[in-house]
Amino acid sequence: MSIGNSPEDERPFEDVSEEARPSIGRVLQQARIAAGLTVDDVSTATRVRIAIVHAIEADDFAPCGGDVYARGHIRTLARAVHLDPAPLIEQYDAAHGGRPAPTPAAPLFEAERIRPERRGPNWTAAMVAAIVAVIGFVGFTAFKGGDEGTQDVADSTTPTTSAPATPTPKSDKTVDETPEPSDSAIAAAPQDKVTVQVSAVDGKSWISAKDHNGRLLFDGLLKQGDSETFQDSEKINLVLGDAGAIQLYVNGKKIEDDWQPGAVERLTYTKGDPQAG
Repeated sequence: MSIGNSPEDERPFEDVSEEARPSIGRVLQQARIAAGLTVDDVSTATRVRIAIVHAIEADDFAPCGGDVYARGHIRTLARAVHLDPAPLIEQYDAAHGGRPAPTPAAPLFEAERIRPERRGPNWTAAMVAAIVAVIGFVGFTAFKGGDEGTQDVADSTTPTTSAPATPTPKSDKTVDETPEPSDSAIAAAPQDKVTVQVSAVDGKSWISAKDHNGRLLFDGLLKQGDSETFQDSEKINLVLGDAGAIQLYVNGKKIEDDWQPGAVERLTYTKGDPQAG
């Protein structure tokens, strides 16, 4: 099947005697053809790569990179060809062991149980401190009135004990020595590796990232404000679905390319210069 063929040329043979339930890939392919769309059309509309569209239509979900991404691609493709994605997601879950079990809520209840217990010791400590202060004040007053010699000694030592000047410069020094935050979380990237940080600053964008062996590191949608960091010993291959929404830092340096909104960019970065391949 060629990538740019027409829907009529790739219309599958329909076996009217088939009683089995059609597979997910077959349903998506038939709906795409019925809608008059090619694989290129669907890939452009959904930003799902052409290779992944072909794989899903062949019921091969391995290139999706996991069950979460597979469900997302099925949902996206179904909507693009005007199908309800819910039955297809249910069919996928039934064939792949169902959805993961929800995270148990035990830690939440434990936190709620512990929270009241923390307040009791705080109030108790405050009361004990107040009682000690009152006893100390009464004892000091009685001691002061009964022995003037002791009072003179106490008065002579008071300025040294209660001098407030020492803590102040220490506090200021601590504030001055606090390092300013860097412009990028990867500013100190190791020189023997390539480090790429992708941030969706001006909108959402689909991105794909692979290491030098072609292993898929990420394939999905970054919402505005989301960020992902990738690292490899040799190179990182990127595909940006909406390059105009993306800000890149490569090996600690900001990439200043003026990408247009909606532009698809395929980039390769290696250790050393942040230079597009």
